[in-house]
Amino acid sequence: MEKISKKVNVFDCSVIELPRYKFRAGNISIFENSEDLPFEANRIFYIYDIPGGEDRGAHAHRECHQFLIAVSGSFEVELDDGTYKKTVVLNRPFNGLHIPPGIWAAEKGFSAGAVCLVIASEIFNEEDYIRNYCNYLDYKLNS
Repeated sequence: MEKISKKVNVFDCSVIELPRYKFRAGNISIFENSEDLPFEANRIFYIYDIPGGEDRGAHAHRECHQFLIAVSGSFEVELDDGTYKKTVVLNRPFNGLHIPPGIWAAEKGFSAGAVCLVIASEIFNEEDYIRNYCNYLDYKLNS
């Protein structure tokens, strides 16, 4: 996979609407690796039962792309590139947020019963994480 420049910014993060199909009783949204995601999925997990007032995330990745979907409930994602910040609200199961590598992201304000589905381009690798914000700023400055 092509490496992303460390010069990526919050404006490179995008909300992508997934294809939706209506059934007699309900809807279905489908995504397929190369057609609907800007990367190939290699890890999928979901976060749930987050107590009110708790946050998740608050880290950046060096190489891993992530795609977040609020499959139930809602939450906010605070994006930070070291210069600019923006907040995206995820509250529709057919919208997902693409977060490229090099963006500091934190999930906040989970509603009761919220479930966050995460599709990642890489398998878990602790070396890929930047968990300290000061280290993140150094990483961005020295790229």
